[in-house]
Amino acid sequence: MSLVHLNFESVYLNGNTDVNIILPDKPRSKTPAQFYGSDRKYKVLWLLHGTFGDYSDWLRKSNIELYACEKDLIVVMPSALNSNYSNWDSCMMGYSAYDFLTEELMPLVYNWFPASDKREDNFISGLSMGGGGAIKFAANHPDKFAGVAVLSAAPRNVDCMIRDNEQIGERARVSIANAGGPEAYANSYENTWRILKERKEAGALLPKMYFAIGKNDFLYDLFSRFRTFAQEIDLGVTFEEFEGYKHEWRFWDMTIQRALEFFGITGNDAGNPF
Repeated sequence: MSLVHLNFESVYLNGNTDVNIILPDKPRSKTPAQFYGSDRKYKVLWLLHGTFGDYSDWLRKSNIELYACEKDLIVVMPSALNSNYSNWDSCMMGYSAYDFLTEELMPLVYNWFPASDKREDNFISGLSMGGGGAIKFAANHPDKFAGVAVLSAAPRNVDCMIRDNEQIGERARVSIANAGGPEAYANSYENTWRILKERKEAGALLPKMYFAIGKNDFLYDLFSRFRTFAQEIDLGVTFEEFEGYKHEWRFWDMTIQRALEFFGITGNDAGNPF
């Protein structure tokens, strides 16, 4: 595979940002003119990191480059600080991680690289905070993604959390304040639980959804609550849980492979550079 590291000034992040992109490699059986001059467009996986991570996490801690090679797949891995992949207007000069992906990074990748912009060729996944971001993007932009894989994460029932005055951690408290208060937060793109329910009830478009978690993960209860909700409204989600795994890279390396299988990504000459 070919690895591209982009560092560029982002309009939406108000500063330089880093992105790693895995690109299909040229088979030795083809000339540079044949391969690079081809009009072929490849499927794309938008792969998001977790809290305290960055654009390099998936490359350093998993075998995603190998899996991308096997699938003839472009993989895009941006940095998003600890933003929850949300817009933070009051952060420094503004840090709009939610808008950055769809309004800046996706157009850049589609127009600079041999990446397909067709819905059926685009998938999104992430671990922990990145899993929360992945389902948020997929629920709010179902026209952009054919599938979403959420690893070690699940949406919270924001309406019940606020209505019943549940114990809210510091991170959720700051996120609610950033949105403009409880009502604004509940009515925003952040309320993935509500958005999924409304789309299901309206018979609207939704991507294929895969959720996976280890049974020893500290987010297992949250995962279980969302699974119950999804089953009650017949959301059509595939859930998997695994014994013996915690919030850890061994689990994410295993389940990103299962996610690619779930998406049905096969590749053509994948894994054969000769």
